[in-house]
Amino acid sequence: MATSSRGRRSKRRAKGAPPKTRAAKTRDSKTGKAKTGKARTAAKPRHTRAAPKTSAKSGARSGPGMVETALAAFAHEVRTPLTGILAISNLLATSELGERERRWVDTIRAGAEHLASLATLFVDAARSEGPGLEIRQDFFDLRTLARHAGDSLAGRAAAKGLRASVEISGKLPAFAVGDPVRLRAALENLIDNAVKFTEQGSIELRVAPVPAAKRRADGRIGVAFAISDSGIGLTLAEVKRLFRPFSQANVSIAARFGGSGLGLSSVKQLARAMGGDVVAAQRSGGGTTFTLNVVLVAAEGPAGAPASEGTAAPSSQGLRLLSVEDNPFGRVVLNTILTELGHHAEFIGQGEGAADRLGQGAFDAVLMDMVLPGISGVEAIKRIRALPSPHGRIVIVGISGRAEDEAAARAAGADAFLVKPVSPRALATALLEATRRAAAAT
Repeated sequence: MATSSRGRRSKRRAKGAPPKTRAAKTRDSKTGKAKTGKARTAAKPRHTRAAPKTSAKSGARSGPGMVETALAAFAHEVRTPLTGILAISNLLATSELGERERRWVDTIRAGAEHLASLATLFVDAARSEGPGLEIRQDFFDLRTLARHAGDSLAGRAAAKGLRASVEISGKLPAFAVGDPVRLRAALENLIDNAVKFTEQGSIELRVAPVPAAKRRADGRIGVAFAISDSGIGLTLAEVKRLFRPFSQANVSIAARFGGSGLGLSSVKQLARAMGGDVVAAQRSGGGTTFTLNVVLVAAEGPAGAPASEGTAAPSSQGLRLLSVEDNPFGRVVLNTILTELGHHAEFIGQGEGAADRLGQGAFDAVLMDMVLPGISGVEAIKRIRALPSPHGRIVIVGISGRAEDEAAARAAGADAFLVKPVSPRALATALLEATRRAAAAT
């Protein structure tokens, strides 16, 4: 039947041109230029087809720059309200709450942390065709990070009526050097998947050094984060498809539970960038176990290291601060945190006015958002540093939702740098250390 159909179409073409072409001939026959009309008719589609090719090539050349610009704006706009939600929920968690209210706060905080992790994963995935991820090497409290991941798991599991258990090995180093922001983002994604795909039963988180990997001479050590659930489980064929970008293990699962399939691909990318990998396996008795392995550098807690979250925040009371922040929501949140810390803040919305305002008032430090309308935070810092003493030597703390802004901020003259979402403790510590260094230098 297919051959016969193709034959009939061929005969119709042989008897005469399609209606559009015959109409073109009729119009051209009035001028006696039928051949020219055919050439025009033939050339027009070729021109139409060629134009998108040129446009596509041009788009491919300009695409990466446009994507990075769009992602920068996306990250800034999304992370600013998330910063506020996390900061306020952290403040609420330290206040006197009933058990029910504390559960609500934990749920809000867990949701905001997951959204922040998704923003991180999305930006990294969109840049995956570039030179690769720039994994940071920051000192951080590994056990606190593991406990926070466990708290996030417990909060989400409780909200769904699931049992949760967390086991953190006593052999886990207290402190480490690595990329805590991306590590937490990867863990949040795995936790979210475990809760999403588990209707009843339990979810477990186990954190421990990798048994087969002894600490090397340079201090590097493997750490495994295993998240097990009693959920829907996976076949071996589905496991193989899991880590492909924008793919789901099963079409019916995607329709039922939702999701873009982006998260696990990004988690694998992050794990490999951190010297490890992520693997999925069928759990004995039903369900799935995801194990995230990363390589970190074990570190000793220096005398000046920030205290754990459970202790009181360091104090540098009574500072008068100039905050350059254009987002109204960000201002409210930052002012709430600073007030709780005992500081007084004045806010302006553009970097152009920072240098002039410093000359008009007595400030102890500047909090500079790096993404601003008009001139950037980097340019605003440079203008402040160009002022004569003492204004030009004021303490400046750069703040951004993008960790890659730190190098430029410090090169311009920032004394400290914080990545959003900024916790009250991190802000208090940065102000305390920066003002102490400034006082020692005078």
